[in-house]
Amino acid sequence: MTHSISSCARAATAEEARYRIDRPIPGRSACVVALDDGAAEILERTDRPFTRSPAPGELADSDLVLVVATNDDGAELAADVARACWERGVMATGLIVGESRDAVTALRPYARNLMITDDEEDVVAVLAALRA
Repeated sequence: MTHSISSCARAATAEEARYRIDRPIPGRSACVVALDDGAAEILERTDRPFTRSPAPGELADSDLVLVVATNDDGAELAADVARACWERGVMATGLIVGESRDAVTALRPYARNLMITDDEEDVVAVLAALRA
C-alpha cells in the first residue's frame, strides 16, 4: 500500500519552499469613509484615519474602501462612493452599525461585502481583518 503525501506536507518540502513568500505582506491601501456623525464618532475611537467625503483620487488609489454608517444620513454619499468603487474596480465593503435601510439599499448593488451589526466593536474587528 502506498501513501500519498498531503499538500500540507508537500509544502513543507524544500522543493515547495521556493514558492513561499519570505517577506512581510504589507497592509492594504484602504480608504475608510464615515457616512454620518455616528460613524465618525465610532471611527474616531479606533484611532485610524478616515474621511467624510473621499476625493476620486483617494478611491482610485485604494485597494479597498470601507464605508461605515449608523443611520440613513449618508445614504446618497454611500451610493456615490460605492458606484465610484465599482467603476474603478476597487473593492467596496459596507459596515452598518445599527439601523440604516437607505445605506444598505445604496450599498447592496456595489459592495462585495455588507455587514450589519449592533456592536460597534465589530468595526475594530473588521478594520483589523481587512488590514485597513
